[in-house]
Amino acid sequence: MKKYWQLTKSQMQMNTAYSAWYWAGSASTIMRLLIMYYFWHAVYSNRSSIENIDISTMLTYIVVAMLLQGYVSGIGNELAERIRSGDIAIELLRPYDLIFKLISVDVGSKLTVFFRETLPIIVIVFLFMKLNTPSSFEAMLLFLVSSFVGIWIGTFFDFLVGVIAFWTINIWGMRVLKEGVITFFSGALVPIVLFPDWLKTVSEYLPFQSMVYVPVSIYTGIVSGTDAYWAIVIQLVWLVALYACVRIIWAQALKKITIFGG
Repeated sequence: MKKYWQLTKSQMQMNTAYSAWYWAGSASTIMRLLIMYYFWHAVYSNRSSIENIDISTMLTYIVVAMLLQGYVSGIGNELAERIRSGDIAIELLRPYDLIFKLISVDVGSKLTVFFRETLPIIVIVFLFMKLNTPSSFEAMLLFLVSSFVGIWIGTFFDFLVGVIAFWTINIWGMRVLKEGVITFFSGALVPIVLFPDWLKTVSEYLPFQSMVYVPVSIYTGIVSGTDAYWAIVIQLVWLVALYACVRIIWAQALKKITIFGG
């Protein structure tokens, strides 16, 4: 485990090495927060609620969803780049499990996101915005559990997109599509309860709402009680299923590996 922790620390050092880029990321996050804040204020200017969601709950949902969205992507881009460059051949010869190595690097990136994006948002929200807090300690605990599971669902799904590079080499277009689909179907853009009925039904059979919508809905009280526990069970099912897919597809990919540029 020590070697993986060293990889995590190295990634954090790399991410913070360029101060201009680091602070530009923080400024971009704050700007997005302000845009979403004033956008939803404008939407609610002539109404008190939408689908029984008042403005305070909606703003809380949007802010927490924006925080979580920064964590649901992960190791796919790193993997795809190493496949494209041919560095994957060297990586496979090194004395570690490459999947665990990529996860360790991703943890380092996520810790950087916490300091670069999450903390500034928390400070601004605490000082200038009045948002809701979970209705109980139980809801907060369920939210934390659900968020943790949702982040790993997003990480494993991102890996599955990255491993496609074994067959297609360049997956830039696939990644752009993936980001758009996740942003929409995870509920990071708008709550899924605002979707048309047919679209809500479609989203229930996809893993994306488990990444953002479920934990944020537990936080805001949109999902509560027994429904919250069932939602987390469904998340765990998706987590196990995606991890199994990662291992199966990874094993198949290694049998068909073709190195370009290595």
